[in-house]
Amino acid sequence: MFRLLTACSILFILIAGCKEDPPEVTLPNAAISDVTRMEGDADNDFSFRVALVGENTQGVTLDYHTTGETAVAGQDYTESSGTITLAAGETEKSFNITVLGDTKNEPDETFLVTLTNASGAKLFDDEAVGTIRNDDEGKLSFPDTGYVSATSYPGKTLVWQDEFDGPGVDLTSWTFETGAGGWGNNELQYYRPENTKIIDGNLVIEAKKESFSGSSYTSSRMITAGKKEFKYGRIDIRAVLPEGQGIWPALWMLGANIFTEGWPKCGEIDIMELVGHIPNQVHGTVHYGNNTASHLFTGGSKVLSGGKKFSQEYHVFSILWEENQIKWLVDDVQFFQIGSNAVNPWPFNENFFFIFNIAVGGNWPGSPDNTTVFSQYLIVDYIRVFQ
Repeated sequence: MFRLLTACSILFILIAGCKEDPPEVTLPNAAISDVTRMEGDADNDFSFRVALVGENTQGVTLDYHTTGETAVAGQDYTESSGTITLAAGETEKSFNITVLGDTKNEPDETFLVTLTNASGAKLFDDEAVGTIRNDDEGKLSFPDTGYVSATSYPGKTLVWQDEFDGPGVDLTSWTFETGAGGWGNNELQYYRPENTKIIDGNLVIEAKKESFSGSSYTSSRMITAGKKEFKYGRIDIRAVLPEGQGIWPALWMLGANIFTEGWPKCGEIDIMELVGHIPNQVHGTVHYGNNTASHLFTGGSKVLSGGKKFSQEYHVFSILWEENQIKWLVDDVQFFQIGSNAVNPWPFNENFFFIFNIAVGGNWPGSPDNTTVFSQYLIVDYIRVFQ
């Protein structure tokens, strides 16, 4: 019996061995391609292509989702996810991601589209880069949103204002300073009046990348010295700020006695300064001291939350300046104050004049780099002085 069973077993093995093995299925490779397109002023679709290399005999499904890099979902593109289906025999399929257009001058931005959960195919190249090319260089647009300050305050009188409504800069109030070097800050721009215009009721200072008189950049710096000088008061300046590595806008004041006493003995009040590589933070500062060797400064800063930047809409930069005390505000919210009890010497009980400018490069922000987009604009809607 044992020998019979052994023979039967051998026969079964021989018969089974004669059957053909099922053919091995070779899955196609799936890849997604990068897309680069101009942003556009209106929303538009970036079409991403998924292609199969190899025979698609049984159909393929893949999931996809987007991830921001320098582009921000909801601001630059629409966050998306979904499933792509290729029927048997199909070798490619496209789908769209919506890019949100605007007229804002900004660097090129990128987001990722990633393939996952492949069925019926192997993932060969599972990630594509969507590059949103800036097409707004040289364009200027004014935000239609932002904070607006009051036109009057209890116990105070409006003593001077410039609403920038005229055809040009009011030269009875302002003087343009010209030249290069930044007066000790090692800046890279050449200041010239041609970089300032009045447009749609706004003062616009433009920082440009251009060669002029030995400098690689141009900008403007304007002052009210000898024309509009003040001691104390509430000062409101409504403005949109530029951004970018090496960009340094300022709305500030110097003591009117600088021409006899020098800096920093004359005192300096920085109502607003911003270094462009940190576009969500502004600074309010005072500088003082008997000479440059004893130069001192102190100040505070205000940071916008939620990913917002001072280049996106108007904000109002203010100081409340009284005898022996100065307070700084953004949009009527105080973020810093200083008094004569903390500053010695205190040169801020004298007349001061205003300065508006954009510096390029310099000791604080450093030089522009390949991420810096030009032109950059400081847009001022108004300045008002109440006493």
